Amino acid sequence: MKRKTPRSLAIEILNRVEDGKAFAEPLLDQYLTTDLLDHIRDRGLLTELVYGTLRMRGFVDWVLAQFLQKDLTANDTGLRNILRTALYQIFFTDKIPDHAIVNEAVELTKIADPGKVSLTNAILRNVLRRKEELPFPERRQEFRSYVSILHSHPTWMVDRWVRLWGEEETLSLCQANNTVASTVLRANRLHMRREGVIEELNREGITVGKTAYAPDGLIVREAGKSLRDTVAYGQGLFQVQDEASQMIARLVNPVAGETILDLCTGMGGKATHLSEMMENRGRIIAVDLRKSKLRQLQDLTKRLTVRIIEPVAADATIDLDMVDHNSCDRVLVDVPCSGLGTLRRCPEIKWRLTPEILQSNTRLQEKLLNRAGNYVKPGGRLIYSTCSIMPEENEEIVEAFMATHPEFILVFPTDVESSFLDDRGYFRTFPHRHGTDGFFGAVMEKSGQERKGL
Repeated sequence: MKRKTPRSLAIEILNRVEDGKAFAEPLLDQYLTTDLLDHIRDRGLLTELVYGTLRMRGFVDWVLAQFLQKDLTANDTGLRNILRTALYQIFFTDKIPDHAIVNEAVELTKIADPGKVSLTNAILRNVLRRKEELPFPERRQEFRSYVSILHSHPTWMVDRWVRLWGEEETLSLCQANNTVASTVLRANRLHMRREGVIEELNREGITVGKTAYAPDGLIVREAGKSLRDTVAYGQGLFQVQDEASQMIARLVNPVAGETILDLCTGMGGKATHLSEMMENRGRIIAVDLRKSKLRQLQDLTKRLTVRIIEPVAADATIDLDMVDHNSCDRVLVDVPCSGLGTLRRCPEIKWRLTPEILQSNTRLQEKLLNRAGNYVKPGGRLIYSTCSIMPEENEEIVEAFMATHPEFILVFPTDVESSFLDDRGYFRTFPHRHGTDGFFGAVMEKSGQERKGL
């Protein structure tokens, strides 16, 4: 197979992210596991170009606009991404000479759009001459524009966060969103405690440390090879999962032998964690509308040797034939959401999301939570969670639900760090406060006789 340059592959990925609405992470993983690149350093450059350009897209688009009287790239995704990656390198990398950046962009333009070669060359050389003169907004005078441009977030998002948390908190959050998130693992306690997994990975050249909060979590410090190439991975000793995501299973706090309903299971990261906590004793009904996700779940359960999960392909917004009302000890509804707590890992989200899409999410979330409450037995618990930091996807959904379902009351979780809980018992994590993804959780109990183990 013919080798390609990291820059040409980055353009391919960015084009697919923008035009095809794909997500960068699986695409990048697909490219990195082929023989398209020769060296580890090329793989690192490809990763930086893709994620760096996506993170700083607002910044580089603003710079580009200073050198175009009108947007000549509006209908040309390929040319736009060639210029974006070049501008990202000019402003945010220091290992690549400027002339090499320009030359590579020109060569890529010759392939993508030969008629625009002179435009690419002229824009980039003009940027190099004038980049110290650019009229960036001042923080004190134009705070929202300053954050939106310099820290590369949509203006509407910055406005919302300033109203919610103030200027300093918003600035810290945006800065954290543009950092590289650590790779975090979850030790599979069915096989080995995390101290043993640390030793096994160390023997394979993977340096890991313990997470600050999640008792099964491991942070990868240094990796000489892909985690998937390790013996430990093949043996099912760990699963990749952010620390905040791991804490959702702590909110569920399952007891071995219980019946658990995971209403929006996805590929099953949380369901398999619950199974491990239950020592493979009990029953977990894992529901998802997408059969492709359930196939991934089945592959995951096989690798992790999880045996108590029952995958079900169904629409959770309507009544489930296979689950009786008032039959489940605990119901987890980890709803589809904006993903605004995961911008370190999925920076493309901030350029796709709009206030209108955010609002449409809430209608689905309300439906799912209302359905979920039907399956909780008296004395059982309902756990609502998202990877969002927005109130309209989080506490506002929960409070609207409880207002129409007085049989449910909010309870304080007892198996998570108290610093994650506010005065009502809502669970929240933030990238800039905890170094994790941003997650929300609420635990509600259904009135009735209290069960043992709660």
